[in-house]
Amino acid sequence: MASKALIWVGTSLDRLRLFPAAPRREAGHQLHRVQLGLEPTDWKPILSVGPGVVEIRIHQKGEHRVLYVAKFAEAIYVLHAFPKKTQQTRQADIEIAHRNLADVLRHRRKG
Repeated sequence: MASKALIWVGTSLDRLRLFPAAPRREAGHQLHRVQLGLEPTDWKPILSVGPGVVEIRIHQKGEHRVLYVAKFAEAIYVLHAFPKKTQQTRQADIEIAHRNLADVLRHRRKG
């Protein structure tokens, strides 16, 4: 089975690199599953960001989230990565992911 490329949008890779080692490894493992066409082991759709956006939920050394969209044939776009401090996702994190999704959609139209 061929794997899809990962495209890191905005500061998503830099933010993921700030995760502690264990959640960073888990995020990589879960994204690899997605590349192979599998679902992450713990996820939920995030419709407030946009259609097709999925949140990987990581419960190691605190709570961490990685938001991506995989509905396009050419690649998986990683939109945002962040530690989660409260039950509710911060509006600022939703807005970053939404802005990055808008950038992806704009670039895909041009291409």
